[in-house]
Amino acid sequence: QVRLVESGGGLVQAGGSLRLSCAASGRTLSLYTMTWRRQAPGKEREFVADIAWRGGETSYADSVKGRFTISRDNAKNTVYLQMNSLKPEDTGVYYCGGALTGGAYKDWGQGIQVTVSS
Repeated sequence: QVRLVESGGGLVQAGGSLRLSCAASGRTLSLYTMTWRRQAPGKEREFVADIAWRGGETSYADSVKGRFTISRDNAKNTVYLQMNSLKPEDTGVYYCGGALTGGAYKDWGQGIQVTVSS
């Protein structure tokens, strides 16, 4: 099992940027497909982006495409989510998750709050 810890959240004005980090311990992240999900108050958790463990292929939700970038640094055992041109509707708790060799997502961080003010 891998332990995941998110950081980098906070309060930002609309149009601003934040970079979230997800640091892993316990196992090498290079074997994990990684994902970012978010949950707004009163809503279900939704997909934001993911990055494959092999090849590094990425995918994004339509709502963040062109504004967010997921990346990974396997040497640092860390995954990032660069968020630009933030909107109030991006507000929520952001979670990173890991799927060993692309299987089911079983490992999750505790989540971190991102608040975008208008």
